Amino acid sequence: MDEIFFRKITTIIILTILLILSFFMLKPILIAIIVGLLLAFLFSPAYDKLHKIIKQKSIPALIICVILLFLIVLPLWFFTPTIINESIKLYHASQQLDLVTPLKTLFPSFFASQEFSQEVGSITQSTISKLTNTLMNYLSGILLNFPTIILQIFIVFFVFFYALRDKDLIINYIKSLLPFSKEVEKRLFDSTRDITLSVLYGNVIVGIIQGIILGIGFFIFGAPNPFLLLVFAILVGILPVLGPSMVGIPVAFILVINGSPISAIGILIFTLLSSISDHVIRPLLVSRRTKLHNMLVLVGMVGGFLLFGILGLILGPLILAYLIIIIEVYRNKSIL
Repeated sequence: MDEIFFRKITTIIILTILLILSFFMLKPILIAIIVGLLLAFLFSPAYDKLHKIIKQKSIPALIICVILLFLIVLPLWFFTPTIINESIKLYHASQQLDLVTPLKTLFPSFFASQEFSQEVGSITQSTISKLTNTLMNYLSGILLNFPTIILQIFIVFFVFFYALRDKDLIINYIKSLLPFSKEVEKRLFDSTRDITLSVLYGNVIVGIIQGIILGIGFFIFGAPNPFLLLVFAILVGILPVLGPSMVGIPVAFILVINGSPISAIGILIFTLLSSISDHVIRPLLVSRRTKLHNMLVLVGMVGGFLLFGILGLILGPLILAYLIIIIEVYRNKSIL
């Protein structure tokens, strides 16, 4: 009895040590692995359809990887220098931006005091300068970390390819590790799939489409730094509650200040179209899927961003969603 107990304890200790070592070993590329798995999950239906036509398992996965490479990586390759250049221009423009004068015109009684106006101008100028400087340094850092980024992209597509090709083996292996009945396993996987698709489609894909619609308006009506504004519009489009209007309205306001009211009206029209598209596109993508509450999505995105960076906008809500699913499984003890 003591020997059996000793073996169990030894096994647990060895397993724990190996898990800890594996975590620290994979930590630098952990985000890339997760992104590869999420992409495989997202493109799994396309792989299944292509696999029905091409029976060999590797070729459909390779075709999807190549297509995704052209759709994502190549635009990033060409547009990243432009976006960095626009961030530098934005920083220099922010140094000369005067928001107090138009505010005095709109709210003369509120800005009657010269001391108050100067204080507001100083605070807004300092805040805007810090934000634009942080943005410029962050984007410029991409060039400095270029070799690391290339390695991360390689890991993403490496994991993406094999997760697509061997997804059935991976799913069966995960199921073999779960201590649940077949009924619970089915409910767990169904809930996980629905929640993941809800976050990816309902927030990420819809936000990207909304940002692109508003971005088209930026290019048509000659907004300053349109590529950079397009990125901002996509990011705030992904965030629940906020939406692309958080970018479109300030841009329109700045255009009015600069004496371009026609362009400002055009930007506002595209901002409205972007907001309306949410009510058209979202029901088509998530109407039949479990919808995660906006509060959880927003909290998850903020926490995920602080922990993981930009990718945390996707990972944060998913982590909270999976936690809730596991809690619900254990709460409903009758089906364990």
